[in-house]
Amino acid sequence: MYDSKSPHAEEFICDEEILATLEFAKKNKNNKELLQEILQQAEEMKGLSYRQVALLLECDDQQVIDEIHRIAMKIKERIYGNRIVFFAPLYLANYCVNSCRYCGYHHSNCEMKRKKLSQEEIRKEVIALQDMGHKRLALETGEDPVNIPLEYVLDSIKTIYSIKHKNGAIRRVNVNIAATTVENYRKLKEAGIGTYILFQETYHKPTYEYMHPAGPKHNYAYHTEAMDRAQQGGIDDVGIGVLYGLYDYKYDTVGMMMHIKHLEDTCGVGPHTISLPRMRFASDVNIGDYQRVPDEVFYNIVAILRCAVPYTGMIISTRESPESREKLLKLGISQLSGGSCTGVGGYADEAQREEDNTAQFEVNDERSLDEIMNSLCRTGYIPSFCTACYREGRTGDRFMQLAKTGQICNVCQPNALMTLKEYVIDYASEETRRFAEELIEKEIPKIKNEKIRAKTIENLKQIEEGKRDFRF
Repeated sequence: MYDSKSPHAEEFICDEEILATLEFAKKNKNNKELLQEILQQAEEMKGLSYRQVALLLECDDQQVIDEIHRIAMKIKERIYGNRIVFFAPLYLANYCVNSCRYCGYHHSNCEMKRKKLSQEEIRKEVIALQDMGHKRLALETGEDPVNIPLEYVLDSIKTIYSIKHKNGAIRRVNVNIAATTVENYRKLKEAGIGTYILFQETYHKPTYEYMHPAGPKHNYAYHTEAMDRAQQGGIDDVGIGVLYGLYDYKYDTVGMMMHIKHLEDTCGVGPHTISLPRMRFASDVNIGDYQRVPDEVFYNIVAILRCAVPYTGMIISTRESPESREKLLKLGISQLSGGSCTGVGGYADEAQREEDNTAQFEVNDERSLDEIMNSLCRTGYIPSFCTACYREGRTGDRFMQLAKTGQICNVCQPNALMTLKEYVIDYASEETRRFAEELIEKEIPKIKNEKIRAKTIENLKQIEEGKRDFRF
């Protein structure tokens, strides 16, 4: 029986309710009156239910699809403006006891070179990332209690936060590790993490169990209920996502919307971020075994989700091509990874990256961070390295309250400009510097609050004089 407030995974992600929802969508996909009501609700930024999302996913009327895209672009502009937040993944180790069929790290992959970074190697990787300009990292590991105990992750977080190289500093560490206990989530919170990220992969239980035939990740309920335990451990910023290509995209999107409703109903706030990865080539993985989600379908998914969860950050990684990422930015994506390495080590030694087979999957956008920054500045986007909300305590429901009232824009715009200015002075190529400086000058007058605008101008001058880390 479906119950969004239940603590049990198979009740708040109910297969019968998902199937009934998909059937409802098929029967009503030509119901113009109902579709119009949904579009109106989306345009008013009230969010959408999982049944409404299912109906939009099922609709094949091009006029309606065009309208979905228009509304998604409007929502993106009204809430996020032209700001794009940047981060980089840092893979600490690729040992793994799981047998995930879609992942290069799976336990039986004899082609994979297993590796675990020492704290000194982590230090070198972080300095390399700082020298690129990054301020925000997402830690990634395989699951192996012996080789990668939680204590190792906690020590790594401490190491990362301790490193100050030239003007560089990592100001926010997000963590993407396997489902764990409330006690361990409490330890991660005490270590000062930002967002705890865990992809569901697929909400279809039979497919989930098939994709994870052995290892602790096989336990569907324990994995799916992880965000509840994270919240109980004090982590109020959580990030979810599915891996598109494992199962039917409509089923998984509805399942993800159910998960969002469950978090809202039980924790008082939905996910801070939603990640939207698609299947990519990986070592010892047959990509032909999976359901390809075509570009146009994927664009629709992103646009519909932006209409459904207007105030939630949406992330696209370097799994996507530069062309896809450019399209997706307009439709609702608010965060990007850049200059990413998906292997263990390789930021500090690129030659080693080419030699070692340690990557979880192949990247599709191989541009450097500066090349991506250059492209965004030329097209009018503001690349942002802001971490202010996390450090000012604007997390969980406090962040959402500010976002829904529109007050968050009073700090996001100036914080983005100040962190871009830091990048310009410390790391940018000459061409990127020129485009970014022109963008900053153009954007300053758009800060509506006169006092904040004046303070931003003063802070930008102090950044030019060598001072760093201003924030509202």
